[in-house]
Amino acid sequence: MPQYLVAIHHPDEYDPAATEDAAMTRDIDRLNDEMVAAGVRIFVGGLQPADRAMSLKAEPDGEVRVTQGPYLKTREHMGGFWVLEAADLDEALAWGRKAAVACRAPVEVRPFH
Repeated sequence: MPQYLVAIHHPDEYDPAATEDAAMTRDIDRLNDEMVAAGVRIFVGGLQPADRAMSLKAEPDGEVRVTQGPYLKTREHMGGFWVLEAADLDEALAWGRKAAVACRAPVEVRPFH
């Protein structure tokens, strides 16, 4: 069965302590329970803010340069994600819709190769 990434996006200034209330936590927990019951959830994870990232880049001389911060400079970043196993894109999008509502944030659904 195909696998899909369902990614939650947050603005760079996102503060979970100020944004995520008990109702949101409950909705995300319910969604996770529903995904497990449906047998679609492979993995789920929340990510630290993008400024906690370390970026690595191979240089032409063979050295690998490590820098503090995200590789891409954007106004939004991935805040968390699910890896789901779904019958098709339509099913993955249905889970993505539920994720957008539960997380109160934009969601990206992308198939794996």
